[in-house]
Amino acid sequence: MHGLLERGFDTTIFHAGTHEVSLRGEVRHIHGDPHFPETIAQALGNSEFDVVIAQYGRLQHIAGHLRGRAGQVVAIGGAMSPLAAPTDARWGPLGRPAVVREQDRHLLTNAADGKLGFRIAQAAAAFLQAGADGGFGATYIAYPALYGPRQPGSPEWSIVRRLRDRRPRIIVPDGGMRIESRAFTRNVALAPLLAVDKPTQARGQSYVVTDRELYTVRQRIEFIARHLGADVDLVDMPYRLASPSHAFYRQGPAHRATCGELIRDELGYTETFDTAAGLAQTADWLIAASPAETGEIESQLADPFDYGFEDALITWWQEATASPPQPGDGPYRYSHVYRHPDRAGEEWRRT
Repeated sequence: MHGLLERGFDTTIFHAGTHEVSLRGEVRHIHGDPHFPETIAQALGNSEFDVVIAQYGRLQHIAGHLRGRAGQVVAIGGAMSPLAAPTDARWGPLGRPAVVREQDRHLLTNAADGKLGFRIAQAAAAFLQAGADGGFGATYIAYPALYGPRQPGSPEWSIVRRLRDRRPRIIVPDGGMRIESRAFTRNVALAPLLAVDKPTQARGQSYVVTDRELYTVRQRIEFIARHLGADVDLVDMPYRLASPSHAFYRQGPAHRATCGELIRDELGYTETFDTAAGLAQTADWLIAASPAETGEIESQLADPFDYGFEDALITWWQEATASPPQPGDGPYRYSHVYRHPDRAGEEWRRT
């Protein structure tokens, strides 16, 4: 919003009005429901716009209403949810790769494989088609999971609250080795503005925006703990058993990562804040947030913060794994597979 104001646009925001924040400069507010054709039409009427950044509501209905009423529409969607299932044959014999390349994004074609993701894929296709048909200049930008101040359903709260409550142990599934594409809100907010600045290059394009660096869940938890000065042990157990961590993982144990190089190459996108700065700002905001703000996040996360159950689960797991059977020849030790002979002609031997 501030970026549009700085560019001299006479700016209007269309939203439900439930999360008002102070803005620098004059902004006209239209309150309404952006999820249905009739409520969109009621709120916007025959208003025309030079530029629209559509990042809220149902894109198909918004795009339908804006045909012939907007010069340029930059739409925001999801990067990972519309991807085809990991077992989809289009990924090849090994299934979906851990990190999906931008040029190889296969999208859902069947609602049975993911209703929300299928609808996102349909909406993106319909939006780009509307642009190709001349309804407006269309640019689609896909975001991964976001983190930052005021982010709805912030999974970081699952960690920050436990650290704030001085929990000595936090359960992490599968060693916390899951990787997931993330993006800091104050970085990705610049992406649609680049499309506004370069409408010719961006017209008809579909971009993915992510943090360039990928980090594991464990790395992010450990960084937040260090940033907040908390001393915590991470308790590893299989995802199936580690239910207290499921709210933090959200979409299950599989990797959910993708690349986003096209917008960097074509529009010059780059991060203003690195991941450490973004996570630190996120944690600081969550610590300072009001009970109403964190209460809303908790209702969205559905994390029960049932510390009694967590302690019982950790105790049971540690007792169950305290004395595992050991292999007869001792623990596995790697041996270099190339020869390092002590004398000429000596064959390879395990070192």
